[in-house]
Amino acid sequence: MQGTSVFAWMAWTWPTAAFFAFIVLCLVGMTVWEFRSPGGAPRHGILGLDTTRGDRLFISLLGSAFIFLAWLGLVGTPLWAPLVIAVLYAGAVFRWV
Repeated sequence: MQGTSVFAWMAWTWPTAAFFAFIVLCLVGMTVWEFRSPGGAPRHGILGLDTTRGDRLFISLLGSAFIFLAWLGLVGTPLWAPLVIAVLYAGAVFRWV
């Protein structure tokens, strides 16, 4: 086991690291947003659900993952178009859900 990293079991590439860094930045950003502007009261959106900011973040991240997977399965690379779609989707989730 000499010379192997604790994280050698996972294929750490730049895109993988960027993905996890983005998730961490989202969580930190949501924490800062909540401290600066407390607004944890649930909101009733178009889906008929009572959602908080954290719920909307989770819904937007989960939906974005499906957008990227569908794009990769149907079209392939490059991934700039699904990135734009995912950002628009997240904006819509935070606005209307």
